[in-house]
Amino acid sequence: MSEENNDQQRNRRRRYRPRNEQRGRDGGGRVPSLTTQKVSVVIPLLNEEESLPELSRQLEQVLDRITRSNYEVIFVDDGSTDRSYDVIRDIHARNQKFKAIRFRRNYGKSAALAVGFAEVTGDIVITMDADLQDDPNEIPALISKLDEGFDLVSGWKRKRHDPWHKTIPSKLFNAVTSMMSGIKLHDFNCGLKGYRREVVDTVQVYGEMHRYIPALAHWEGFRVTEIPVLHHSRKYGTSKFGASRFLKGFLDLLTVMFTTRYVKRPLHFFGTVGSLFAVVGFATDLYLVIEWFMGLTSLSQRPLALFGVAMIIVGVQLISIGLIGELIVKNSLETQRYSIRERV
Repeated sequence: MSEENNDQQRNRRRRYRPRNEQRGRDGGGRVPSLTTQKVSVVIPLLNEEESLPELSRQLEQVLDRITRSNYEVIFVDDGSTDRSYDVIRDIHARNQKFKAIRFRRNYGKSAALAVGFAEVTGDIVITMDADLQDDPNEIPALISKLDEGFDLVSGWKRKRHDPWHKTIPSKLFNAVTSMMSGIKLHDFNCGLKGYRREVVDTVQVYGEMHRYIPALAHWEGFRVTEIPVLHHSRKYGTSKFGASRFLKGFLDLLTVMFTTRYVKRPLHFFGTVGSLFAVVGFATDLYLVIEWFMGLTSLSQRPLALFGVAMIIVGVQLISIGLIGELIVKNSLETQRYSIRERV
């Protein structure tokens, strides 16, 4: 057979490559047909009884193929009021690799992930939502990217099938988070992510911090990246998140920033803000004093003078809080924890 015919056959094989392998190419890595590591899938859910049977079948097909049945799926029922847990029990009866944890009430997605992370036994941990908008066929691509040396791979819903009132605020949220956290990702809040086990053992998830797991992992020194993933339209039910999540998300971002970047150096945070306030107040009062010396105005008739004094007082108080925080940190240095990557 001629070399030209060989090239034609190779091109034909590439063109008709299986769908799940083509998709992984966007992540920049070779999609593995098999992994020797145990894979744990953690799925938080709330009232998703209709989607669970189809999701479990899709997961079985993918995980049986790439792990030779060396996997576990942990559903965390976050206080569902429908038949979700009964459906999961039926799935477990059919396949013992599917497990479930049920909360007595709704605690939130972060709590569900934290409990799931504490239960996993796999070397690789995958998280995804239960509403069928995340595609299980993306799991091989996530594992392939982890095999390139990354510790956390976040999905990027490049083309989202959500209404505008969710996509536009989400873009703003991701832009602000990327700027403030120092890690450049397009989609922090995508439920579909892949982790090495040491990441979920290290990162603490509480409150509503699940949105910032990539940032938390990045600040702990782990290698974080993202790959484009398919995002499907919601097939059953309705979204469980309202507009209030954006305000809560901003407040949580401030919490994450302070408790990670500045928890051991509070003066850098309070001192910077306090100094800014004090400088603005001092500059304001200095300008008014110069006008007073030149006879252009009377200080008693300028409320701006009181504003300047108030800014100086607030600035000094913030700096004082920072100094007190530094004293507390210095007295607790013996309990400081460092993230160690490896030993020899």
